[in-house]
Amino acid sequence: MKLISWNVNGLRACVNKGFNEYFARMNADIVCVQETKLQEGQIALDYGEEYEQYWNYAEKKGYSGTAVFTRLKPLSVRYGMEEDSEPEGRILTLEFEAFYLVTVYTPNAKRDLSRLEYRLEWEDRFRGYLKELDARKPVIVCGDLNVAHQEIDIKNAKSNRGNSGFTDEEREKLSLLLEAGFTDTFRHFYPDKTDAFTWWSNMPKVRERNVGWRIDYFLCSSRLEPALADAQIHAEVLGSDHCPIVLEIDEINIS
Repeated sequence: MKLISWNVNGLRACVNKGFNEYFARMNADIVCVQETKLQEGQIALDYGEEYEQYWNYAEKKGYSGTAVFTRLKPLSVRYGMEEDSEPEGRILTLEFEAFYLVTVYTPNAKRDLSRLEYRLEWEDRFRGYLKELDARKPVIVCGDLNVAHQEIDIKNAKSNRGNSGFTDEEREKLSLLLEAGFTDTFRHFYPDKTDAFTWWSNMPKVRERNVGWRIDYFLCSSRLEPALADAQIHAEVLGSDHCPIVLEIDEINIS
């Protein structure tokens, strides 16, 4: 089974930059996107009867938003954490027979860290939510977590320490999530791989020189580790300031 996650930074713009071609080429079972930046009716994507589509739109126009395209029919779909509501459209949870899939666009602490306190409180609620799901069946979590976890996950660690997305507090929250029984699938396969990034600033030549951050992840319940086949970063794929990431799983082992 192949899963893809991609922060498209505006799906309408990304469609004009090769999204559909990548979608078709990858032939994935589940495709999750974050930061769709649109409202219902503003785009029509037809991938035939093969894929079901689920959307969580932000109330604010042109902001946030998540979506899932899936060949596997879910048993249930949830929008948000505590209740079936998410004003910023940041979370979609699909329940399948063998696992839960959660796609997420984690709130940014903002450059001046004015939203850091909210971000940290949100992280605690999100970790609690994932642990509740994990108590029922294994969980696969994907999306833009808006944090580079370790120094290996960012090009210029020393100069960025304390900046939004690389504060000690944000990094600690991801550590706590992993310690709660989750696995960073990319590091599971490539624990020492450097210069593996998923986001680059739009400033000139930054992506060309690969001055990036790894802030997009596939995490999974640690008991799914035997089912993991591969995790990839498709840094060569353009269309957004983020690139797609891929997780391959042996279906047989998770049934």
